[in-house]
Amino acid sequence: MAISKLEYIWLDGYAPTQSLRSKTQCKSDFGGTLEECPMWSFDGSSTEQADGSDSDCLLKPVAIYPDPGRKNSYLVMTEVLNADGTPHATNGRATIEDDDDDYWFGFEQEYFLWDTLTDLPPGFPARGFPRPQGPFYCSVGANNAYGRDCVEEHLDTCLEAGLNVEGINAEVAAGQWEFQIFAKGAQNAGDQIWVARYLLERIGESYGYAINWHPKPLGDTDWNGSGMHANFSNSDMRESGEEATFTKICDKFGENIERHISVYGADNDQRLTGAHETQSIDQFSYGVSDRGASIRIPVGTIEDGWKGRLEDRRPASNADPYKVAAAIIKTCKEA
Repeated sequence: MAISKLEYIWLDGYAPTQSLRSKTQCKSDFGGTLEECPMWSFDGSSTEQADGSDSDCLLKPVAIYPDPGRKNSYLVMTEVLNADGTPHATNGRATIEDDDDDYWFGFEQEYFLWDTLTDLPPGFPARGFPRPQGPFYCSVGANNAYGRDCVEEHLDTCLEAGLNVEGINAEVAAGQWEFQIFAKGAQNAGDQIWVARYLLERIGESYGYAINWHPKPLGDTDWNGSGMHANFSNSDMRESGEEATFTKICDKFGENIERHISVYGADNDQRLTGAHETQSIDQFSYGVSDRGASIRIPVGTIEDGWKGRLEDRRPASNADPYKVAAAIIKTCKEA
């Protein structure tokens, strides 16, 4: 009798930034389909999602991927429900009101590897800082690139799991990296980002690396923070060929700063200062190829005859991609 391991993954109730949780269910004669994954429960009182006197929360499977790191295993992304089957207050996936393939998302997920022994990113000396940022971006060589083995293993694992990773690169700080995922549909995009984050956390365990998702983990220093830039488009943007389509959407984003900033990640004010390729958190701007704007209009969109995408550069590395996508869709539909 074949036994499969189903790794149920969910988001806990910690605030202001949720953490990933998972547990394993063993199931015999499993065919690998989402429909075969049963609803499961967990102790919400241990994850800040319930009181001990009424602790049961439910895990509803929403996506499944093969787990290349374990034999006969699957990764099951779930959303948290209350015991009565309604969405839990911490369920960001449930905030997506309109989900269809018309909206495409490309998330650029930045992060720092964090050495658990030194409590610093790899490449940082015990005292002070490494050389100023500059030589580390898209770097090669032992003096510039740190943690590549872990990052390459993560990329291979994500691809084997069927996640649509479009690339990786070293970022501007030592020990800082990025991966990019493209997906059609807000829920699909969020599922893939969260599973990729889970795999990175798990793989980092073997290297002694925690993953630091904070948008400004190096504090008030002359180093870039970490974002999760959100590239997005709908059919109008991809097909209209009119500049007005894009300016109308950008203007509507400018009218809804708080809607977006409220779900774009905790402590994002430390990153969105107007320096280090950011716009100030309380201001809004957009411009062609402008990485200091709130929204960048890629030059490729113009070269293709005003057909393409926009990039919202404000989401932080610790933002919930479900909530980010939900806000983007809501504002686009109002434009």
